[in-house]
Amino acid sequence: MKPVLLLIPGMLNTAAVWRRVTPLLEGRAEIRIADVQTQDSIAAMARDAWARIADVPDHVPVALCGFSMGGYVALEMLARGGRPVRALGLLDSSCRPESAEGAALREKTIAAIERDFDKVSAGISQFATDPARHGDEDFMAAMRALLREIGAEAAIRQNRAIVARADHRAALAALRLPTLVMCGRNDRITPPALSEELAALMPAARLEWIDDAGHMTPIEQPARVAALLASLLDMTQGDTP
Repeated sequence: MKPVLLLIPGMLNTAAVWRRVTPLLEGRAEIRIADVQTQDSIAAMARDAWARIADVPDHVPVALCGFSMGGYVALEMLARGGRPVRALGLLDSSCRPESAEGAALREKTIAAIERDFDKVSAGISQFATDPARHGDEDFMAAMRALLREIGAEAAIRQNRAIVARADHRAALAALRLPTLVMCGRNDRITPPALSEELAALMPAARLEWIDDAGHMTPIEQPARVAALLASLLDMTQGDTP
């Protein structure tokens, strides 16, 4: 039976963040992509993500994979409860709440977005990618366009939602869902230590590294991400936890 794979984008991402990955999974799963652009909180994103798969019968295997902010959404989905899920992917993400330092930085980011969103998105495109890619102007231009697509208003909403996100660390030890934790080796936004923490806290987690990538792994290394997601889909063939 073909599983359903719900992909959850990160901050400043439309569904296009997955566009280099999904063709490589053709035939492996029915792929759906959550909308995280319109809500004011991670909880609301989780509610709407559940709605995205509400029509999937319980006997059909479902896997979730959240990228960056999408990982916060996936963990919130599981905390809220919903239909059975067979496997979880967390890509360049974290289970921690926002720190006071991070919240202050996001307030500065919001003010900068209000002044000049294009400048902010261009700066993020540099910080979020492997420095080895910065000399590839075609790649970097595509990255800047991707991050601008969501628009300033949605970017501000997402930053505020991230500041108020929940702390899921205490609940992870009881989560026995087969989980694949994935991270770019050179991720500077959610550094590798955060993925190491995730994997250590989750009894059924496996940690996989993505070489030659920063934070934007679905764009930087789509073949590697697709291969890992194929492995995640294989996990859906086990019994429901």
